Amino acid sequence: MAESAHGICVLRLIRESTFNNLTTFRQSRSLPIYQWSKSVMANIRKHLEARERQILAPQAAKSADTRGRLREEAEDDVRPAFQRDRDRIVHSKAFRRLKHKTQVFFAPTGDHYRTRLTHTLEVAQISRTIAKVLQLHEELTEAIALGHDLGHTPFGHAGERVLDELIPGGFNHYQQSLRIVDVLENDRQGLNLTWEVRDGIAHHSKGKGGSPVGMPASQRSKTLEGQIVRVADLTAYVNHDIDDAQRAGILRPEDLPKDPVALLGGSSSARIGRMVKDVVEATFAGNLSEIRMSAEVLAATLELRTFLFSAVYENESATAEFKKATGILGGLWEKVHERPKDFLDARTMADEGVDAAARDFLAGMTDRYAVNLFETLFIPKPWVGPIDLVDGQ
Repeated sequence: MAESAHGICVLRLIRESTFNNLTTFRQSRSLPIYQWSKSVMANIRKHLEARERQILAPQAAKSADTRGRLREEAEDDVRPAFQRDRDRIVHSKAFRRLKHKTQVFFAPTGDHYRTRLTHTLEVAQISRTIAKVLQLHEELTEAIALGHDLGHTPFGHAGERVLDELIPGGFNHYQQSLRIVDVLENDRQGLNLTWEVRDGIAHHSKGKGGSPVGMPASQRSKTLEGQIVRVADLTAYVNHDIDDAQRAGILRPEDLPKDPVALLGGSSSARIGRMVKDVVEATFAGNLSEIRMSAEVLAATLELRTFLFSAVYENESATAEFKKATGILGGLWEKVHERPKDFLDARTMADEGVDAAARDFLAGMTDRYAVNLFETLFIPKPWVGPIDLVDGQ
């Protein structure tokens, strides 16, 4: 009898962990999945948790050992905690909005430029590759990767700089990512994610000069899975932003610094492969005490990042449109303060004030929503009066 891959997997779990009696198993196997008892379904989760202890490295995070959630809740019948978190992030509105948020180039007309969403997916892929080889928790790693940029502003890092200047106390996208999953999503109930996912989101950001590895313990994620995402984030954007810059005609292959290219590879694919292999080898060599890179590969990676800042991120041609973001976000900031009841969440205003509500509103916008709202509020529309009929026309 042909069975789906999912069906085979589920039946194997039931066979191994729930039914010791072959006759009982055969009787139960004849039932549709929807008729299985709740206790059988709950055993699937427990079996998956037990398998984690069997197949993952001792240093890996384990679903059953999570430090918990902000609010206690019943466990899912089938999914362990970190898988459940991954699913919650994927189904969130903030995750869907990433498809219309800038990565580097504002509103590119080409179909192949990265957006904040495709960047997130590339980070998740690199993260899972590393986690799988190191026998760490893939789904925890993926959940952190998928959630790490939820708080990014419209207009990329240019938008973040503008909000940092506008908002009293400043603005950081990783803090806003945590606010989204803790408070704003699900009608201000938050996603109630596990401590491990939240910790990874909080520690992923490196800024212009931060290192992906080798930080003091107080500055890095407490899980190896979270540390992986920090490395994978840099690995992804250093390479795909070079690819997009070449596509846009801002960079030529010969413009790249020669020493890093000679060490890491001449293509994005080759460089990613070299970086991933280096992370795996260096981390194994350190007995999985923390996520590591070799000194030479780390230096080459950081040199590429420094080059990108000067040649792309701060390039006049690439950032010309972003200068307009200052006017757009600044104008919207003033307008929503003038008419807060028309735009801002009443509960946030009552609990935290107008500035906090305005921050959430502007930071959550996609590029096109911000542009469209600015046009609606500031650009005069032609007056269309009654139609005059001339000579019977």
